[in-house]
Amino acid sequence: MTATTASRRPLSPLAKPMLAFTMSLIVARLNVASAFSARLPSIAIRPCISTRLLATTLQFDPSPSIRDAATSTVLVGRHAALSSVLARTDAYVSLFGFRPPPSVMTAMHDSLGGSGTVASHVEVPTVGPATPRPPHVMAICSVKNTVTRNNHPLSLHSITDMLRTACPNKGVVHVICCVEDRFPLGPLGGALAKAFPLFSKKTTGKSSQEDGNDGGEEEPTDDDDRVIHVTFLDEKGNIVKNTAQIQAAKAAAEGVRLACRLVDTHPEELTTTAFAQECQQLFKNEPTVTIEEIVGTDLLDKGYGGIYNVGKAATHPPRLIIMTYDPTNKDTTESNVEAEDAKQTIALVGKGIVYDTGGLAIKSKTGMCGMKSDMAGAAGVLGGFLAAVRLQTPRKLRLLLCLAENAIGPASVRNDDIITQYSGKTVEINNSDAEGRLVLSDAVAHATKHFEDVGLVMDMATLTGAQLIATGKMHAGILANSLELERRAVDAGLVSGDLCYPLLYAPELLKKEFASKVADMKNSVKDRSNAQSSCAGHFIESHIDPNYKGGWIHVDMAGPAWKADRGTGYGVGLVLALVEAPGFCERGQ
Repeated sequence: MTATTASRRPLSPLAKPMLAFTMSLIVARLNVASAFSARLPSIAIRPCISTRLLATTLQFDPSPSIRDAATSTVLVGRHAALSSVLARTDAYVSLFGFRPPPSVMTAMHDSLGGSGTVASHVEVPTVGPATPRPPHVMAICSVKNTVTRNNHPLSLHSITDMLRTACPNKGVVHVICCVEDRFPLGPLGGALAKAFPLFSKKTTGKSSQEDGNDGGEEEPTDDDDRVIHVTFLDEKGNIVKNTAQIQAAKAAAEGVRLACRLVDTHPEELTTTAFAQECQQLFKNEPTVTIEEIVGTDLLDKGYGGIYNVGKAATHPPRLIIMTYDPTNKDTTESNVEAEDAKQTIALVGKGIVYDTGGLAIKSKTGMCGMKSDMAGAAGVLGGFLAAVRLQTPRKLRLLLCLAENAIGPASVRNDDIITQYSGKTVEINNSDAEGRLVLSDAVAHATKHFEDVGLVMDMATLTGAQLIATGKMHAGILANSLELERRAVDAGLVSGDLCYPLLYAPELLKKEFASKVADMKNSVKDRSNAQSSCAGHFIESHIDPNYKGGWIHVDMAGPAWKADRGTGYGVGLVLALVEAPGFCERGQ
């Protein structure tokens, strides 16, 4: 390009000191950034996430006394199951604590018709032999009797949406779930928990409503006190008291609420350091779980070039957290896990990008909003791991969390840089906003190289926007290196309610998309219209240790991880189903 000379005006006396001041600030910031890029410094950190949580308590222990304390009752179930319960008018007092007019209950139920998932509200006078109480709010949430083959038979996502609308935001709410005997309670517990998120920074609930709220009630604030008490009924209308089933529901709910809270927390609080502290806090009194971490420049020194380079420009250092759950009870004879299968250790890998600016390939101002959810994969597998530990799952589990912030600064990885992954393969960066596959590849390489007992590796990530086009907003896209595993993952989704559906598996046809002249591969595809989600999964697969002969499942959950500006807790149930946690997949007697 030909250089041209432009006429320049001399600087005014006022402009000179202003320019000098501005340049001094730039130099100071560059010095700080350069020092950071050389060695990550020690940082003053919060002891833990400081957010005050919403005061919604979720309880599952069967307790008849809840009837008298409840200010409202919500009846949930498939339309036919609800019909059976409502027909037993002689059991109303024992079930509700009073006798609502059967004609009103029947009219509410009939108005739903069984064709939709709609909640109905009405004030019911508390008449009958029970101690008189103020008028009681009743609601019926009716689920369709039949669904198509790619949906959970109870339409669990619909139950979540209905409960969010039907439950008042204050007081004691008695949720009665009518569940036919063939359905386990664990997945239902997770679906119920998704309706009651914990994280909020609101100081008042008077002016705004969450999507899905009917607008007639205030949102719960830190000062409100709401108790959601869940009672399960079997198909005969009896209260379910099976301990294993109740524990599975409680554990799934705990894992889901953890995952939702982490996804909802903003990145100023949920830094990589704070995330690591959460992990330590969760398992500090759990002797069956051990935790190790590789942090900051130690990642680079040990060869984890993917995780390090993605997170090296951030204020808080990148880290790889490795957890091992080794159950103390080795007896699997009473478990639903077959003896041979119980020997198989499963490694869970989660993408934990606590914030994704896109790096130097920066996102737009609107495209960047919501990118706090880019760690939903790590949150999902952590919540599932926690629930599996709580249920004393009789198989060994590994958990690897790849934590980094894809930040912008002088130390940011650049398009055209070439990095070396833990697999030893070199990657030419052609899109710094395709960072998730870089961090996951390091962890998958670690799991398949160092854990000889691992027979299945599952990685979970909000990886590609193309996943929503491929499988939608409710179904994650999955890749599996065998047809058997593909079917196993789909079945686990149908059991747990964390739905998933296969992506195209054809690595030999798609690997050309990553061709590079100067490295083993590029990190982003050449043709974005050529099975982009499958390509991203195959990139991760290419870093599996060549000596590993076990199974691999990739879960791209960019769509189902986020709904109405909140995390959904997706992944917790899928993990519990895949590891066959006790009581979660089958209904006990």
